[in-house]
Amino acid sequence: MKFNHLGIPTNERFEGEIDLPHLKMTVSDHENNPYGIQWMRFWEGAPYPDLVKTVPHVAFEVENLAKELEGKKIIIEPNTPSEGLTVAFIEVNGVPVELMEYCKQ
Repeated sequence: MKFNHLGIPTNERFEGEIDLPHLKMTVSDHENNPYGIQWMRFWEGAPYPDLVKTVPHVAFEVENLAKELEGKKIIIEPNTPSEGLTVAFIEVNGVPVELMEYCKQ
């Protein structure tokens, strides 16, 4: 696993907002700082568990998402938010963790 970013939910506006209508959320660019901090604001009706919408999460890149999910408590099933990327969320000790697999080309 390799650290990718820290996602922090907020209800406030923030600098550098990026609207993602297909995901019903607004995010900041986690690559605009050396620590991978990403702000996230969820739109009304965003289809995510309250745990993800209210508690910060840490995201890791993995080689084999299906294998990493085995035996884990999945709270967001694998999905493709952008081309070449599949993600899923699990719950670990009451905290959401995002697992990300980039498509090998």
